[in-house]
Amino acid sequence: MGDKVEQFRKTREALNKKILDRENINIKRFFGIDSATYRDGALDVKTKELLGLVASTVLRCDDCISYHLIQCREAGISDAEMDETMAVALVVGGSITIPHLRRAYDLWDELKEDD
Repeated sequence: MGDKVEQFRKTREALNKKILDRENINIKRFFGIDSATYRDGALDVKTKELLGLVASTVLRCDDCISYHLIQCREAGISDAEMDETMAVALVVGGSITIPHLRRAYDLWDELKEDD
């Protein structure tokens, strides 16, 4: 894995552990709902991750964008699917999302290097 991806995963895992070690049932339930939402159902995992990527881009959350990009790559999203997804995010989110698209494509390229 590239440096950015590996650092993101390590940091996310450590911080999630810190949160979940607090034993707050409401926080644990939310994390559980989040995990369950992205499992196969009427929509497959790929579609759900693409939806998560659009929402994260529109909301301009770089951590969320990074997470969904990693998940998308692991789900086998192609460059063409990525491009169309980011086009939707740009149309919905407007030009203010362009800096987030830049960083997203930079990370996407790093993810592809690891294949």
